[in-house]
Amino acid sequence: MHVELPEKRYYGIGEVARAFEVNTSLIRFWEKEFDVLQPKKNAKGNRKFTPADIKNLELIYHLVKERGFTLEGAKTHLKENRQKTLSNFEIIRKLERVKAELIKIKDQL
Repeated sequence: MHVELPEKRYYGIGEVARAFEVNTSLIRFWEKEFDVLQPKKNAKGNRKFTPADIKNLELIYHLVKERGFTLEGAKTHLKENRQKTLSNFEIIRKLERVKAELIKIKDQL
């Protein structure tokens, strides 16, 4: 899944939920479950996600929704194999972008 977000310092929870095509409640739940997600909160309690949080959310989404890990399995996988998981995830994202570009070129022919 490729997430389309504009270049900003902070993203609201609604923007993030729309980008991932999930409910805001799922984002809040993942924030409680995974220690790597640390969005900033203002005085009213509104969550503001940084680009680093978005990358972590992409990784969690990949593990839980695309690969079918349970929440406990995703937590342990992130703790034990963080570097290997990140490198594999980056490779998968690059290949998906290349595939999308190739499909776009094919459709133009």
